[in-house]
Amino acid sequence: MPTPREALALWWTAPCSGELRREPLPPPGPGEVSVAALASGISQGTELLVYRGQVPPDLPLDLPTLAGSFRYPIKYGYASVGRVAAIGAGVEDLAPGDLVFALHPHQSAYVLPASYVVRLPPDLPPEVGVFLANLETAVNVVLDATPRLGETVLLSGLGIVGLLVLQLLRRTGVEQVLAVDPLPARRAMAQRLGATATLTPEDDVVAQVRARTEGRGADLAIEASGAPDALTRAIEAVAAEGTVVIASWYGTKPVTLQLGGHFHRGRVRLRSSQVGQLDPALAPRWDRARRLAVARRLLAELPLAELISHRVPFARALEAFALLDQHPETALQVVLTYP
Repeated sequence: MPTPREALALWWTAPCSGELRREPLPPPGPGEVSVAALASGISQGTELLVYRGQVPPDLPLDLPTLAGSFRYPIKYGYASVGRVAAIGAGVEDLAPGDLVFALHPHQSAYVLPASYVVRLPPDLPPEVGVFLANLETAVNVVLDATPRLGETVLLSGLGIVGLLVLQLLRRTGVEQVLAVDPLPARRAMAQRLGATATLTPEDDVVAQVRARTEGRGADLAIEASGAPDALTRAIEAVAAEGTVVIASWYGTKPVTLQLGGHFHRGRVRLRSSQVGQLDPALAPRWDRARRLAVARRLLAELPLAELISHRVPFARALEAFALLDQHPETALQVVLTYP
């Protein structure tokens, strides 16, 4: 495979405004690999916050592959799949032609340390590989949530992370997953993937949850919608001593909660789930390597390809983001493809 000498990268220059920039691509140095991209996935949560300018401008970047800052310009993204084009000295566990995943922004080719890439099964469709980052997030959410056999879970938000969490919950033995989302296409997909019932935010979610649990409320609620109102509903819908796991990142959106009623008297627990850390209670049995291995294995076990609604050439990346921003009802996972 020829090694690219130049790359095309997507940079955001202002809210809802970006461009494709050409960047020189050096040969891989010792311990590095050069990767030619085949596909990259767009996150409807975090990436749309960056696209819209809804991230605190002084927030530090949390991946070494990102560039710029949240003040703009910024090169952002974290779900790239490609093939190794060349390896540097000392790289022994990768070879040209290997299919790999990297937490890298949308870019046609890139060079990075070999330790930053994950080898994927050689027969895996590259577009399925883009789910690895969100799938690892979903695994972490379920590990944080600790669902139990026979329980009822209220799941708010049926974007890609929510739909992945739904599939994992069905594997845990929970009795009911009640899923909430405003978009009909997402609710329909959730039903196909095993949701017990689907609701809209306009429904009386709290009343319906209690009706399905003999008045008790949900044992567990997972908030993955990014909508502050969903967190309020989740708190009211869980049972006494119930837990609400917050998988959303709200960016600069304010969240106002009523904490004087059921939250206080019902001793409701709020827990943040963020993929950068594992629950300390799982140590030393679990670490990042084990979590990643589980997510990698699930790539071949879950029906992920049917979650892809759009495949868009990288040259039209700006159109893909505008589609997700302006017409989310038409899209699930949007994948950028590279020639």
